[in-house]
Amino acid sequence: MKKLILPLSLMVPMLVFSQNKKRDTARTTDIEEVVFQKKVVGSTNDLTTVKISAKDAQNVASISGGIEGIIKTLPSVNSNTELSSQYMVRGGNYDENLIYINDIEIYRPFLIRNSQQEGLSIINPDMVSTVNFSAGGFEPRYGDKMSSALNIYYREPEKFEISGEASLIGGRLTTGLASKNKKLTALFSGRYRNTNLVLNTLNEDTDFNPVYYDFQTYLNYHVSDKFTMSFIGYYSKNDYEMFPKERTVDFGSLQRPINLSVFYNGKENDQYKNMMGTFSMNYKPSDKWRFTLDSFAYQNREKEYYTIASSYILQTFDPITGSPVTSYDIGGQIEHARNDLFVKTYGTQFRTRFSPNVNTDIEVGFKFEKENLSDLTNEYKLVDSSGYSIPHPVDDPRFPDASELDLFYSIQGNNHIEPTRLSAYAQYSQKFYWGSSKIFVNAGARVAHWSFNDETIFSPRAQFAIKPEWNTDMLFRLSGGIYYQAPFYKEIKDLNGNFNSNIKSQRSIQAILANDFEFEFDNRPFKLTTEAYYKKMDNLIPYYMDNVRIRYSGKNNASGYAYGVDTRLFGEFVPGVDSWLSASYARIFENIDGRGDIPRPTDQRFRFAMFYQDYMPRFPQMRVNLTLTYAMGLPNGAPVFTDPYQYQKTLPSYKRVDLGLSYAFVDAKEKKQTYGFLSNFEELTLGVQVFNAFNINNTVANQWITDANSSIMYPVPVRLTGRFFNVKLEFKIK
Repeated sequence: MKKLILPLSLMVPMLVFSQNKKRDTARTTDIEEVVFQKKVVGSTNDLTTVKISAKDAQNVASISGGIEGIIKTLPSVNSNTELSSQYMVRGGNYDENLIYINDIEIYRPFLIRNSQQEGLSIINPDMVSTVNFSAGGFEPRYGDKMSSALNIYYREPEKFEISGEASLIGGRLTTGLASKNKKLTALFSGRYRNTNLVLNTLNEDTDFNPVYYDFQTYLNYHVSDKFTMSFIGYYSKNDYEMFPKERTVDFGSLQRPINLSVFYNGKENDQYKNMMGTFSMNYKPSDKWRFTLDSFAYQNREKEYYTIASSYILQTFDPITGSPVTSYDIGGQIEHARNDLFVKTYGTQFRTRFSPNVNTDIEVGFKFEKENLSDLTNEYKLVDSSGYSIPHPVDDPRFPDASELDLFYSIQGNNHIEPTRLSAYAQYSQKFYWGSSKIFVNAGARVAHWSFNDETIFSPRAQFAIKPEWNTDMLFRLSGGIYYQAPFYKEIKDLNGNFNSNIKSQRSIQAILANDFEFEFDNRPFKLTTEAYYKKMDNLIPYYMDNVRIRYSGKNNASGYAYGVDTRLFGEFVPGVDSWLSASYARIFENIDGRGDIPRPTDQRFRFAMFYQDYMPRFPQMRVNLTLTYAMGLPNGAPVFTDPYQYQKTLPSYKRVDLGLSYAFVDAKEKKQTYGFLSNFEELTLGVQVFNAFNINNTVANQWITDANSSIMYPVPVRLTGRFFNVKLEFKIK
C-alpha cells in the first residue's frame, strides 16, 4: 500500500482527497490511498483564503488592533492611518469588506469620521482560534460585497484560565471555564482602552478624552456528540471627547515655507454603543451531514455632536531670517453637527453541508434579515475668508455684494426605513485526480433581494486549482465571478442627507490568477504566493474620502476597472517563527457620467509591507517583532464635495515602522520549572512597543484654506501620530 500526504499547497486538512486508483498490470494491483485528516473548526473549501496565526495577531505591535493590524501587512491590503482598524483591499474602500465571527456577519459603526474616534475593534484577539482572510474571488457562502471577506472563529477553552494585559493605553482581562466532561465551555473577556497619550503626539494643543471599553462572552454547551449550542454576546461603548485649543502647521517648500496658525473654541462629543447577540445550534447526525441554525440581533446607537469655531492666519516666512513677510489670508470657520443614527438588524440563517465522501461537499444556506434604520442628520460648515463667506462670488473685494451668503455645505435629513433582506446560496466542492495531477473545484451562486429598492441580484462564483505532479511543489489557482456591493445605510444616503430608494447594487466582475510555490531553504519551509487580478465594475456610486468616512453621492452614475499584482513570501526567516514580506501594485479608475477615467480616491499604486519575528538563540526569552509599511499616497487629498475632475491632489506616501520587544519570564512552550512567585503563571511577558519608531509625520487628509483675494486653495496637511513608547505586561495564570 502506498500512502500519499498532500502538501500545504492544498490547504490540508481542507483539500484532502480520498480516492482509490487501481492500476492493472499483468500480475499485481496497487491501490493508491490518500491519508484523510479530520476537518477542524474554521476549515474552509475556499481556495483564496489566507490563514493567519492567532498568536501572531496577539504579538504584532499595532495601535489599531491585533487582527486588523496583522492583516494590514498582507500584500493586497492598504490603510494609510494607524489609528483605524479599517482597511482597503485591492482598490476598494473601507465599506467593501465582509467581516464574520463564527460565520455570522457583523457591522462596524457608520458615523465615524475621524480615525481618532474609532476605538476598539469588535474582534477580541484573546478569544480567537482561527483567522481566515480572502482578498477577493471568495466562495458563494460569503455575502455581497466587492472586496474581501474576513472570517474569525472564537475558541473554546480546555480548562480554567485567566489571562490579561496591562499597558499605557489600556488593558484586557479574559477568563475561560470548562466543565470536567468538557460539555460546557465559556469565555468572558473585557477590554479597556484610552488613547489619550498616543493622541498627545499629534502636533496640536488639544485636550482628548477617548474612553473605549467592551465586554464579550462565548458560551458552548455540547448536549451530545452530535448536537451543540453556542452563544456570543457583545457590548461596547466608545466615548470620544475633544476640546481643541490651537494648532500650528508648517508646510510648503524650502523656498516658500508657509505657516498656518489656528485657534479654536468649542468641543466634540461622540458616543457609539454597539450590542450584538447570536445563538447557534449545530447538529451533525453523521460524518456526511451537518446542519446549523443561527439567530442574531445587532443594535448600533451612534451620536456625533460637535460645534467648533476656529480662526486662522496663513502666512509665509523669509527662508533666511525666519520673519513673517506676507499674510496670505485670515479667516475662520464653524463646523457643526447633531447627527443621530439608530440601526437594528435581526434575523436567522440556516446552513447545511452534505459530504457524500471526503472528496465532495455540497453546501446550501438561507438567510432572513429585518432592518430598522433611523437617521437624523443636521450638519453644516461655514467658511469665512477675509470677511467673505466661501463659496461666495467675489468680483472685487473692495465693493460689497448683495447676493446671498452660502454655507460651504449643509446636510439635513430625517429618514426612517424598515426593509427586509433575503439571501440564499448553494455551492459544490469536489476533489479528484486528472491524470497524475490533483484538482479542486468549488462553484456555486448566491441570490439576494432587498425590499427597500426592490432589487434582486444573482452572483455566480467559481474556483479552480490544479497541482501538477512535478518535482517542484506548485499550485495554480483561478477564481472569479460576479460580486455585488449590496447597498446599506451609507450607499443609499445622498449628499443632501436623504435616502435614495432608486439606488442599485454596485457590481464587480472579477478574475484572479494565482500561483503558490513551496520550497525549502536551509531546511526551513517557505511559500511564495503571486496573484494577478482584474475587476470590471459598473453601477458604481462615486464617493469622497473625508478622513476615514466615506461620503457617497447617492447615484449609480459611474463605471470603472481595477487591476494589480500581489506577491507574498512567507516562511521561517528565523527557525521556529513565521515572518513574511508583501509587495503589491494596484490601480483603480472610475468614469463618472462618461467624462473619462480618473483614479478613485483609494487608488493605492505601489505598496510594500513586512512582518518579522525574531529571538535570541542563547536567550530565547528575548523576542522581537517588527512591522514595516511603505505605501504610495492616495489621491483623496482633494476638498470634499468638489469636482474630482478639477481637483486631483495626491497625499504624501505613508511610511511607518512599529517595533515590539519582549522578555518572557514564563513561557508554556519552554516547559521549564519555575519557582516562587513565577510558579503561579503559565505565561508572563513584559514588553516595550515603539510605535512610529522613526517619528515620521504621515498625512491622513488635507484641510483646505481658501484665500478670498486670489481664490487659491491651500492644502494644509492633517498629520498622524508621532513616536510613542508603550509598556505592556501580559500574563496567563495556571
